[in-house]
Amino acid sequence: MGFSCGIVGLPNVGKSTLFNSLSNAKAEAANFPFCTIEPNVGIVAVPDARITALAKVFGSEREVPTSIRFVDIAGLVRGASKGEGLGNQFLSHIREVDAVAHVVRCFEDENVVHVENKVDPVADIGTIQTELCLKDLDTASKRLDRARKQSKGGDATEKLAVALCERLVPHLDQGKPARTLVVSDEKEKDILRDLQLLTSKRMFYVGNVDENSLGKLDANPHYQALLKFAQDEGSLVVPICAQLEAQISELEPADRPEFLASVGLSEPGLNSVIRTGYELLGLITYLTAGKQESRAWTVLKGSTAPQAAGAIHTDFERGFIKAEVIWWEDLVALGSEAKCREAGKLAIEGRDYVVRDGDVIHFRFNV
Repeated sequence: MGFSCGIVGLPNVGKSTLFNSLSNAKAEAANFPFCTIEPNVGIVAVPDARITALAKVFGSEREVPTSIRFVDIAGLVRGASKGEGLGNQFLSHIREVDAVAHVVRCFEDENVVHVENKVDPVADIGTIQTELCLKDLDTASKRLDRARKQSKGGDATEKLAVALCERLVPHLDQGKPARTLVVSDEKEKDILRDLQLLTSKRMFYVGNVDENSLGKLDANPHYQALLKFAQDEGSLVVPICAQLEAQISELEPADRPEFLASVGLSEPGLNSVIRTGYELLGLITYLTAGKQESRAWTVLKGSTAPQAAGAIHTDFERGFIKAEVIWWEDLVALGSEAKCREAGKLAIEGRDYVVRDGDVIHFRFNV
């Protein structure tokens, strides 16, 4: 499954530092190096302590985390919607990703130039949002014109499209992203989805702060302004210090815990960025474990047992018979499948079972 999260931001906000840190961080598991598919696309392991816990129970020879793609999208400037700078390329790259991590500068540093000559995270978000809304406004206006013409023949879908676009166009015109438009009708949701609007993408913000702010975010006015803006919009914010993350990512995995402790962190901030991107995409992880390997598998939230089996191999889905499911904490606490069975902690589930994040599953199938 190739789910991807694009990293966007104005120039000099720490976007490339963040992407390079992700690319250096590598998974703790030696068999899962970060790999760059194109110069600006990287596959990053999703940190998951549950795999290590299960590997200990089974004496697994290797641990295999699941992954997510991060795409470093060229810096955006004013006028991108009209093709300024790398505008067209930037906008087409956003169209191709499933979610967006918007890096926002929340630090003062006279040595780092700001494109607008002042540090103002909310204004920075506005600059990018305006460009995306302008591009979407163009798309929505064209769709409205087409719907008005085609609805004259009494086409019900086109009439709905007119109703939707008549609300959407002024919404975008006010600089509000499409994802904040209230749409309850399922058919309208389909029409909106077909428009593939840039501002419909799920988005979270990464507040890039200085190292001194990490333990006391309350005292950073830039971060607080970002937090308030995001909360009003219903978006998530992850605070990180990109410069510090770059240092952490250069270290050998064995040396990281000591360095993290020295700066008052329990884990790299990158882990939160990766996990937030993963969750925002509506993804969950189930696990398989045995002597050979303990492995994490990615499925969409709401997937049934046969669909989850298909993540391993299509034959597993086609010939699905049943799933033996144990909650990962029960397996770690009791120490074996046999003990979980004895304690009534192993459930036999059928085709309708909806997989939970953290299920350890053994599939029975027949092809």
